[in-house]
Amino acid sequence: MSRYFGEIRQLGYVVRDIEQAMQYWSNTLGVGPWYYNPKVPIVNYQYDGRGYEPHNSVALANSGFVQVELIQVRNDVPSMYRDFLQEGHTGLQHVAYWTEDYDADLQRLQAQGFRVKMGGEVGRQGRFVYFDTGLHPGTVIELSEVAGPKGRLFDLIRESARDWDGKDPVRNFPDLDTL
Repeated sequence: MSRYFGEIRQLGYVVRDIEQAMQYWSNTLGVGPWYYNPKVPIVNYQYDGRGYEPHNSVALANSGFVQVELIQVRNDVPSMYRDFLQEGHTGLQHVAYWTEDYDADLQRLQAQGFRVKMGGEVGRQGRFVYFDTGLHPGTVIELSEVAGPKGRLFDLIRESARDWDGKDPVRNFPDLDTL
């Protein structure tokens, strides 16, 4: 456990082909089911303090307590994912810590010297920031708000994985407003 952030709750992998990655994780590693969103509704997105409109596809599944996130970049908007790919990397890009007290944790971490590089909101349902900590591939840190619908989605994903029998390996994201 991190003394600054608590438990790592998510491992974020940047991939070039998300469908192939979901198939690999499901068939070879037995991880699933995957909740897939071909275009994540990100609002208020900023990279280095400037606003953009990203198009990313995301798939989420759990392996035990840890959530695995697969991310495919679908446009050329500046992002830490795009930077990772342009540096010749694929695979583990970030670790995420979850919080129900986003404002307080963000303020505390910034006071400790962490600098926000990228952030936004998933459909106004949960804020996230990535800190400029990419000194080594796979070590970027994300702080993700899990209060409200986004937290309930993550609970659903974890529960679905608990006794998953391998059937229906890829599922659509449910509407966050109905959770």
